This record gives sequence, C-alpha cells and structure tokens, in this order.
Amino acid sequence: MNTNSTRSSAFDFAQDNSRISTQNFPPQVQFILTLLRKLEHGILVMHFPDGQSATYGNVNDKRVRPITMTLTNWDVFHAALKSGDIGFAETFIDGHWSTDNLPGLIELFIRNRQVIESVIYGTWWGNLLYRVKHLFNRNSKHGSRKNIHAHYDIGNDFYQLWLDPSMTYSSALFSDDHVENLQQGQDAKYRRILNQLHLSDNARVLEIGCGWGGFAEIAVREGKAHVTGLTLSTEQLNFANQRLQEVGIVDQVELLLQDYRDVDGKFDGIASIEMFEAVGEKYWPSYFACVSRNLKTGGRACIQTIVIADELFERYRRGTDFIQQYIFPGGMLPSPSAFRIQAEKHGLRVVDSLSFGHDYARTLVEWRRAFKEHLPRVRAQGFDDRFLRTWDFYLAYCEAGFLAGSINVAQITLQKI
Repeated sequence: MNTNSTRSSAFDFAQDNSRISTQNFPPQVQFILTLLRKLEHGILVMHFPDGQSATYGNVNDKRVRPITMTLTNWDVFHAALKSGDIGFAETFIDGHWSTDNLPGLIELFIRNRQVIESVIYGTWWGNLLYRVKHLFNRNSKHGSRKNIHAHYDIGNDFYQLWLDPSMTYSSALFSDDHVENLQQGQDAKYRRILNQLHLSDNARVLEIGCGWGGFAEIAVREGKAHVTGLTLSTEQLNFANQRLQEVGIVDQVELLLQDYRDVDGKFDGIASIEMFEAVGEKYWPSYFACVSRNLKTGGRACIQTIVIADELFERYRRGTDFIQQYIFPGGMLPSPSAFRIQAEKHGLRVVDSLSFGHDYARTLVEWRRAFKEHLPRVRAQGFDDRFLRTWDFYLAYCEAGFLAGSINVAQITLQKI
C-alpha cells in the first residue's frame, strides 16, 4: 500500500494495521505504540516519519471523527516517556509534530489516561528538573510579583487581540438564556457573582485580583458598590484605571498595586475571579486568612476558581505540568475537597457552588479562534513562532481538560461564620 493512499482515509487503513512494520522503530516508539493499541476512547491516525501510518482506537465506531497526528521525527516519543505532558508540549512547540485537531488530540489522551499513564506523567527523573524549577517559583510576596509579571505584563495590546471587548480573562457563563456571545457571557458571570454576595446599596467590596477592571465596572454600575481592587500587574492597573476614568466611575473604585496579604479592612463582600490558582498551595492558608480577616461577620465571598478532580489531586500536587512550567509559574489548582477544607479552617462556610466547565471550554474555543485569526498581528508585536505555538497549545490544552472533566471551574460562595 503506498503512502498517499494510506493517508487519504483513516478508516481504510484501520483495517490494515497489521501491515505496519515497527521492527526498525526506536524502542520508546515501540513501547508507546503497544499502549496506543489499547485506546478505548477516540480514533487516532498517526503518520510516522518513515512514511508509514497506523490507526488506533475504536476504528469501527463510525460516529467518531478520527484525529490525525503527523510526526516529522521520533522526538515526541522519547520526550513524552521522559517528561510526560511537558515533553509532549515541548515537541509541539519545537515543531516536531502537527495535528488537524489539537484540543481533540489532547482530550483523546486525557480520556485514555489509564491506558497511557506513563506517557501522561513521565518519569520521576525526567520531571525532576521541572519540579525543582516549579519549587523555585513559589508565590512569596516577591515571587508573586515576578510570576504575575511573567504572564500578565507581556502587553495589554496582546490580550486585546483575542479577549472579548470587556477584557475578561476568565470563564464566561453561558447558561443564561439571554446570553448570545462571549461578552454577554462574561457580564452574566459578573452579575451572578454580585448576586451571590447579597449586597446592599453602597456596599464595600474587595476584589482580590481585579484584572483589567471588568468586574469593578459592573459592580459599580449595576451593584451600586464601592470597589477596592488588587492587582500585581502594572499593565492591568494602568489599563483598568484608564477604563474606569473613561466611563466616569473612577471615584467609586480604588485600584491598588498590592499583595492580598497586605490588605487590612472590613468589607461587606469579597470577589476573587480565577486568582486563587496563582496563590500556590503553601499560601492557601494566607489567602483564606485574608478573606476571613477582611470580611464582615455574616458577609459573603464568591470565589471563581479552576479545580482539578479530587481523584487526580494527590498525584498532581506531587508533580508539575505544562501550565506551571510555561504559562503560570507558581500556579496550583485546588481540588473541590481541598478548597472546602481550607476555607472551613478559617471560619468560612460553603453556602453555594456552581460548576460550569463546559462553559469554560466554549470560552476557550472563542479565545483560540480569535488568537489564531490575529496571528499576523501577534507576530507584528514581536512574538516568534515558538511563542505562538506555546499559546496555541495552552489554549487547546485547557479546552481539552474541561471537555474531558479532569478540570472544572466553579463559583464557590463562602459565608463568614
């Protein structure tokens, strides 16, 4: 069978997998291919550097669209066995393989986690250097400034290319029947948080991690609140202050370049939207102590955070992953149980929780589409192809995690006892 006919139809070749000759493949390749033959979810068509192709998965399921992965060399096999998802990502960033469906490919591997466990997690020695690097990225006060700067201060112009007009860098909420686009979904998310806080007029609200000012604007306009917002990003602070000045509500908002650990006041409500992931496990007690200390008795805090499934948490916390190495240095996801336990230790009772992971997947689809549409303009800002592939992988990686259910996003409402 010639190569051209092989690549024209995944299903045609699926019936001829036995014709693949792997005897000259590197040992790591042969080992991983034995694992791929056990795939239970999805269909993977792999095109090898020597021109051969093979199909893995439930090839008889005509409802499933095959996903193609094309290799330019064998490096991905060695890298994945050694360093798990980090090595897998790095070979994509280096341009050693491509696919027709990046989120779908990553989701396929996540859903087959039990079959290809060694490929997802790598070896302890292969991840040792990454783990040490992660430990040095801890979010002390100095470390937090450095880590936030690494992600958020690469330029407002960059984020404006692919975020919605509200400049919101967190999951939208699409469950409302009136939500028709991403910006409306972001506003719906903000309104739900305000409703959870049960605020009266002229209430004082603390926002831990104020981003580019989207929540503060909604809180003042619709919640009639006075907002104190915290950020460690000078880029975000400058943008948010200008934004609030332009809409004429700057007198009702105070934005501070300040660490959450340095806040000392009493607020009627506290909001924190996808900032908790940047705290780091070592500092979770400090975070909840801040919430408890600054919240009036009986007051509510609504915290939107990404969480990792309880059953995956212990292994996750002992290692490190692509996101921690390349996107959010010092970051750490809680599990729902770990979050609740830490909150309760500080006199904060969970009174409501809403999970909406598939809404985050939809949000990421919108972000990634806009990001790819604006690649020429991103390049014009001075970012190279490695940067573009890193961010493409990041957005696809997160989308896949939410679709597969290994991670979720939740609005968790706490009340101070």
